[in-house]
Amino acid sequence: MAAVRICVCGDEATGKSSLVTSLVKGVFVTTRIQSVLPQITIPPSIGTPENVTTTIVDTSALPQERHTLRKEIRKSNVILLVYSDHYSYERVALFWMPYFRSLGVNVPVVLCANKADLAANGSTAQVVEDEMLPVMAEFKEIDSCIRTSAKEHHNINEVFFLCQKAVTHPIAPLFDSKESNLKPATILALQRIFYLSDKDQDGYLSDQEIHEFQDKCFGKSLSDDDLENIKQSIRKYFPDSATDKGVNEKGFILLCKMFAEKGRHETIWIILRKFHYTDSLSLKDSYLHPKFEVPQYSSAELSPAGYRFFVDRFLLFDKDNDGGLNDAELAALFAPAPGLPPSWVESSFPSSTVRNEGGHITLQGWLAQWSMTTFAEPKTTLEYLAYLGFETPERGGTTAALKVTKPRKRRKRPGRVERNVVLCYVLGASHSGKSSLLDAFLNRTFSQVYHPTIKPRTAVNSVELQGGRQCYLIMEELGELEPAILENQAKLDDCDIVCYTYDSSDPDSFSHVVDLRKRFPQLEELPAVFAALKADQDKTMQRTELQPDDYTSNEKMTAPLHVSATWNSISELFVHIAEAATYPSTALPKLEEVPIDRTNLYIALGATVCAAASLFIIWKRTVAAAT
Repeated sequence: MAAVRICVCGDEATGKSSLVTSLVKGVFVTTRIQSVLPQITIPPSIGTPENVTTTIVDTSALPQERHTLRKEIRKSNVILLVYSDHYSYERVALFWMPYFRSLGVNVPVVLCANKADLAANGSTAQVVEDEMLPVMAEFKEIDSCIRTSAKEHHNINEVFFLCQKAVTHPIAPLFDSKESNLKPATILALQRIFYLSDKDQDGYLSDQEIHEFQDKCFGKSLSDDDLENIKQSIRKYFPDSATDKGVNEKGFILLCKMFAEKGRHETIWIILRKFHYTDSLSLKDSYLHPKFEVPQYSSAELSPAGYRFFVDRFLLFDKDNDGGLNDAELAALFAPAPGLPPSWVESSFPSSTVRNEGGHITLQGWLAQWSMTTFAEPKTTLEYLAYLGFETPERGGTTAALKVTKPRKRRKRPGRVERNVVLCYVLGASHSGKSSLLDAFLNRTFSQVYHPTIKPRTAVNSVELQGGRQCYLIMEELGELEPAILENQAKLDDCDIVCYTYDSSDPDSFSHVVDLRKRFPQLEELPAVFAALKADQDKTMQRTELQPDDYTSNEKMTAPLHVSATWNSISELFVHIAEAATYPSTALPKLEEVPIDRTNLYIALGATVCAAASLFIIWKRTVAAAT
């Protein structure tokens, strides 16, 4: 909230200008003041909530000033409506509130009964019960009410504080006064906050968790007596919601409702804003989608802090300790988020990664899935880190859970690419065994049933490379979108390596690979490995000009690896693919060594000899002249 603009309205002679003057001067001004004061601005340094700049605009109720009144009302974000006697009170419901509605403004109204120093106006309790509560019940726009006296300087600061609070901490989005209950959006937000604050996920906020919550939201500790008083307040309504275990969700929601009922809704707003909620009770866009750019030829990966967070989430929600997250455990883990990421649903998660015998995602598969998500769509990972409550003492928020790799510009340069997540496109003819290869990659049982791949299918798993280093390999079968993807240069730039597959028992299978490389010559710029699948069946000669071994030898590339999805040794192929992706120069065609051009060297040597000879001749002539 950048600023609060208060429009002071009401009938003539209700004391509007006196209220403003008393605020500015600090005392009641007995001398005559002008009927309409000029606009004043209070800087944020003068004790305003949320440190906002406050502008106060005085207005006139005279008919000839109605145009100015309309303009100022529409510019304001809170209205201070002042009355001082029975007539001006009656005008609140008969004229002013309908007038505000006719202008189409949707701003809170603070109702002020001024001139409380006059005995005829009765006691405060009587005024509240007889005047204020009925009109507040009729007009829900009225946020709060207060009784003031400019002459006695009574509640002057308080009335303008209420106006500021009505804007910075509005009650309307939080509480339904008609139903006397928190609104559904408020309850959903508070349920998520309870979930994130329940660090051990036992369903209760323990005393320690409450103290941490208090420190996070309000920056100060809570005494044991205050904590016990809070629990006692909850036990009056729900005895089981505040026990030795702590306060459960029902008790936490009740406590916030009590704050709203007592006019302490700013406490709820402080909690909501500390957890990055906006005035519309949605999470801030800057929190869900922080600035995070991935330069061309670079990629995004989880940082150690990111991996640690997802490991902790998995272990916390694996309640039965079976090494996998079942449907109920996954639902509980994603409770503060809007379900699974859309890309997970599209890829038929968890079939895209490693599962245990019960079909539940394992820790290995969980980390692999997030590694793939971060690689393909880092903004989704950042969004879900926010939903799931990632926190770090370091600056940067959720972006601290990610890192950007060094650009991979020149694949032909020898050496290792600084990437721990690599993408492999699996290309080959129909029936060549691509789907079975992906199933084997995920340790699935081999199936004889053929299912053609229509839409792209991905599989991700970790691969242990030489030296014990771990790498996450994403293998993608392109399906019917293969031509479109291979024509898209941006998609090819994302790809780290291509795995060309063919059925070694089908004489027409390898010709598809040859034709593919001819149709899309840009594929030759990508590192590649060749795999002869179905090696458990009888090998046959391929109907191509060159046999696969001769073809790769002619391209000066590694010969095809003969593997079968039914062999345990197929894991060697995945290691080979990952190694080739991290050392791309080893998987590119080897060019003939070009003789070194020494022309420049010869020119430089010739120039040096000529210069030396010239110096020698000059020296010799100088010596001869001297003698």
